[in-house]
Amino acid sequence: MADRITHWIDGKPFEGVSERSGDVFDPATGQVRAKVAFAAQEDVDTAVAAASRALPGWRGTSLAGRTRVLFAFRELLSARRDELAKIVTSEHGKVESDAAGEIARAIENVEFACGAAQMLKGGFSENASTGVDVYSIAQPLGVVGVISPFNFPAMVPLWFVPNALACGNTVVLKPSEKDPSAAVFIAELFAEAGLPDGVLNVLHGDKVAVDGLLEHRDVKAISFVGSTPIAKYVYETGTRHGKRVQALGGAKNHMVVLPDADLDLAADAAVSAGFGSAGERCMAVSVVVAVDPVGDELVAKIAERITRLRVGDGRRPTSEMGPLVTAAHHERVESYVEAGVEAGARLVVDGRGVEVDGEDGGFWLGPTLFDHVTPEMSVYTDEIFGPVLSVTRAEGYDAALELVNANAYGNGTAIFTNDGRAARRFQNEVEVGMVGVNVPIPVPVGYYSFGGWKDSLFGDTHAYGPEGFHFFTRTKVVTSRWPDPSQGGVNLGFPRNS
Repeated sequence: MADRITHWIDGKPFEGVSERSGDVFDPATGQVRAKVAFAAQEDVDTAVAAASRALPGWRGTSLAGRTRVLFAFRELLSARRDELAKIVTSEHGKVESDAAGEIARAIENVEFACGAAQMLKGGFSENASTGVDVYSIAQPLGVVGVISPFNFPAMVPLWFVPNALACGNTVVLKPSEKDPSAAVFIAELFAEAGLPDGVLNVLHGDKVAVDGLLEHRDVKAISFVGSTPIAKYVYETGTRHGKRVQALGGAKNHMVVLPDADLDLAADAAVSAGFGSAGERCMAVSVVVAVDPVGDELVAKIAERITRLRVGDGRRPTSEMGPLVTAAHHERVESYVEAGVEAGARLVVDGRGVEVDGEDGGFWLGPTLFDHVTPEMSVYTDEIFGPVLSVTRAEGYDAALELVNANAYGNGTAIFTNDGRAARRFQNEVEVGMVGVNVPIPVPVGYYSFGGWKDSLFGDTHAYGPEGFHFFTRTKVVTSRWPDPSQGGVNLGFPRNS
């Protein structure tokens, strides 16, 4: 009998009223490892009510008190990071070293949130007018919702939850139903760290849970990461119901390789960024733009490296790339391989039928490489979210830049070159939110903010870092005067500074 994963509401496991549930698979075997409860609207109401009850107490907790909880959580997370990495691998499929890297980056965000006192300082203008002081204060929004994706079940929740809590908000977290256990583990650690009941709640489910949060009048803001169509839906639905929304969508990240680049370095980077986490990450490189005349040599170097990659169960130390997350996703990604062949792209390395170190029932697709991909092919236009790397050719720098800027997505990009002038020009001219110079996956460190442009972001605020604190607070300006009791009198004129 598979285990049942329940909600976490008001500081304890909560079964909920709904009898609906979903299967959680072990991607390396294809077997169901657990059932996860799916929320009904009544369960959404219960979670939001718990967060609402906890809000006054948590909002009234001093900054020092809030950050003490975050520091304690950071220590617990660091001490049990290996345990969390194993949970991620068991449900997502990524190899444990990759899962460990995910958690290391999550800890960076927790550490930044521990500096809440510095981030929440307001401004103060003494004697702005005679005897009048003006100052600003940052206050929490209230109950906020976080909707996170399957590909980073530990890191993405920790992009948002620590900052939201540091600012004095309470949270309802809706993780992906594909790999929900990491979110419950995180909630349990927060409780152990001293977070009061109801301040962080975990609600599992599907569209019912998502829509319940988007439409609930007591939820003041939504943070979302996922595909572009759903990000747009979340943004439009949430804002229509009066919420502040940051919705991070999909990507089609290009890596431009100029003729002067170190091709061995570029080939290593393309393989690492294209096939890490089986390509299931929004910062994966999915298109290599080879600027003439380096295409043939670069493709050969990439192909040679791909053939040495070891695909297998992420729990086995010899594995370098694991399976895809579900059978349905595997089928979708594999359909793009077939579409690329039919469209006339050259299939250099075919990952279908790859020999793996794992069970036959796993959701396996090996690293796949296409060459001579053109912009009208679906392998180029669509976010595949799997281990499929496309190489397209460009006659020069201008053509490569035009190709990147014409794409609907604007998440991340990279340029590989030894020419500082070209790199500086590229970082200024390219229309994306995150740029790497000889760095293939330019995910910002925790004290900068993460987010793209164009169809990769809906809303005005990026994730975590300084913009994260801005998102989870609203500013109040106070104008204050303490007059001499002997002064007074009515003045109907508009107030002037003097």
